Amino acid sequence: MKLIVGLGNPGQEYSLTRHNVGFMAVEELAKRWGITSWRSKSDAHIAEYRGAEPILLVKPQTYMNLSGTAVGALLRWHKLSVEDVIVIYDDLDLAVGKLRIRGQGGAGGHRGIESLLVHLGKDAFARVRIGIGRPPQGWETANYVLGRFSNEEQPLVAETIVKSAEAVECILKDGLSKAMNQYSK
Repeated sequence: MKLIVGLGNPGQEYSLTRHNVGFMAVEELAKRWGITSWRSKSDAHIAEYRGAEPILLVKPQTYMNLSGTAVGALLRWHKLSVEDVIVIYDDLDLAVGKLRIRGQGGAGGHRGIESLLVHLGKDAFARVRIGIGRPPQGWETANYVLGRFSNEEQPLVAETIVKSAEAVECILKDGLSKAMNQYSK
C-alpha cells in the first residue's frame, strides 16, 4: 500500500490558497481515478483506490503545521514504512508552475514537512514539490501562502496540478528515478 499525502489546511476559506496545492493535487488524482467517496480517519480525510497496489489518498485535517500527527497515525495503523509515503506540497523556492521531485531531504523551512519529519522519524519519503513562488517585497510570508493565486497565475497552477498528478502516477508505475528525470526539469 502507498500513502499519497497532499498537504494543506482544512476549511473552505483555505481551499484555493497557495498553501493548499497539495490538497488540490490529491483531489486531481481522486478525479482521475474516479474516487468520490472520502471518509475521516486519524485526523485526515482519506480515500482508497485499488490499482496495481492499494493506494490511500490522504488530506490531513490538522492544519499544515501538524500534518505529521495524522500521517504518522495512518502509517502506524496500516503498518507501512516511511518509504511508502509520497507527499505533495507547496514550495516557496520554486517559481509558480515549476515542479520538483525528490526522494528525501530536509524541511527547507516548510512547517508541514518539519512535522512529517518529527512524526515519521526519517526523511525517506518521496516529495512532489509544487512551486508557488516568493511573496512580493513587503509581504508577510504567512499572508502570501494563505492567499489565493492571481488571475494570471491560475491557469499555470491548474496545469501544474495536472502535471503533479501525472508525476505521482509515474512514481507509482515506473519508480521515483524515472519520475524525477521526466518531471523535475
